[in-house]
Amino acid sequence: MKYILLIGDGMADNPIESLGGKTPLQYANTPEIDKLAALGRVGTVSTIPDGQVAGSDTAMLSIFGCDPVKYNKGRAPLEAAASGIKVEPGSAAYRCNMVALEDGDMPFAERRILSHSGGDIEPEESIALVEFLFADPRFAYLAERAGLTVYPAPSFRHILVQKGADLTGFVAHPPHDHLGEVIAPILPSGSESALILRDLMAVANEVLDDHPINQARRKAGNLPANGIWIWAEGTAVALPQFTETYGKSGGVISAVALCHGIAALTGLVPIRVPGATGKLHTNYAGKVEAAIQSLQTNGDFVTIHVEAPDECTHNGDLEGKLQAIEWIDSRVLRYLLDCLEKAGMTEYRILFMSDHKTLMSTRGHDAEPVPYLLYDSRVQGQSGQTYCEADAEKGEFLTDGTKLMDLLFADTL
Repeated sequence: MKYILLIGDGMADNPIESLGGKTPLQYANTPEIDKLAALGRVGTVSTIPDGQVAGSDTAMLSIFGCDPVKYNKGRAPLEAAASGIKVEPGSAAYRCNMVALEDGDMPFAERRILSHSGGDIEPEESIALVEFLFADPRFAYLAERAGLTVYPAPSFRHILVQKGADLTGFVAHPPHDHLGEVIAPILPSGSESALILRDLMAVANEVLDDHPINQARRKAGNLPANGIWIWAEGTAVALPQFTETYGKSGGVISAVALCHGIAALTGLVPIRVPGATGKLHTNYAGKVEAAIQSLQTNGDFVTIHVEAPDECTHNGDLEGKLQAIEWIDSRVLRYLLDCLEKAGMTEYRILFMSDHKTLMSTRGHDAEPVPYLLYDSRVQGQSGQTYCEADAEKGEFLTDGTKLMDLLFADTL
């Protein structure tokens, strides 16, 4: 028996006027997904507990059976684990996004944040910019005084580790939830450490603004990656071991460090696929092929995570979000079913879901429940529903997202 978790990050949404009052899941052409929904079980699940921030760290911990209330010590330590970065006791980790800040003569705090991903910056450019920044004498001096070490990553996401960190009172905001806003109210606050990081962010804007890479990006009509955003603070965390909890082993396929970090900390195998970008144009087929290989070598459980719907929503790209959903249907699910059959894996259960809502109206995350679909190849159910928010609300409501793995590994549909 094989068990597959397929996550379309941020697919779920609210009705959109330009789509005739439909959500992207309702509007997109998804025949394969809807076929499984009609023969399976459709419902809704709360992956964001009350009082928790609506984000992928919270939702993913829930999905993998780790209560976020107990285990969410911050997103950055989870991402650090993906690269083997150890956050020692007394230290803290932060996410360091390359961001695009508004051009102009206004003071730093009066600029607006235009992109949480440095204008969708290319990995090589992102690494070059962050290495240039930490080599700049003025910035390097401030970073050293703050006890900060940077760990560059091939994306807009980097990791900072701070020795002797005190996060008491510290408040930071996710940049993707405040796009288009003036940054003064959302800069790090609440502690002396926050003031130090604010100074670093201001200096970073000065250092990066006229870098040749950013000059070239502006000339090409792209947003510059002319700033950093320090957030997702957290301390070291130990997560429950997946095999001990569920008696299953397996792998996690994603282009996102968060997913690989949770995999590493729970004892699953993080799997990186060449050409997997976390963007709309990614190696969909390669992820499916890696999933089949993992089911043959790593155990009977595998996760395929697709980031594209979430990124498109953050970028305000409705057409891209619809395309991402349709490609998950045709390039991931359809191909997955074909590959399972060719590999002789005829008995399997698939849990298909959005980890959280990401709203086109705000370009940010939302804590409302999301639809899930459970399909068992051995059982032909009779839900008769499609996979969308409205139909899912007619089914069972799971109040606790940490029960999803129990649902996937159950003996009955």
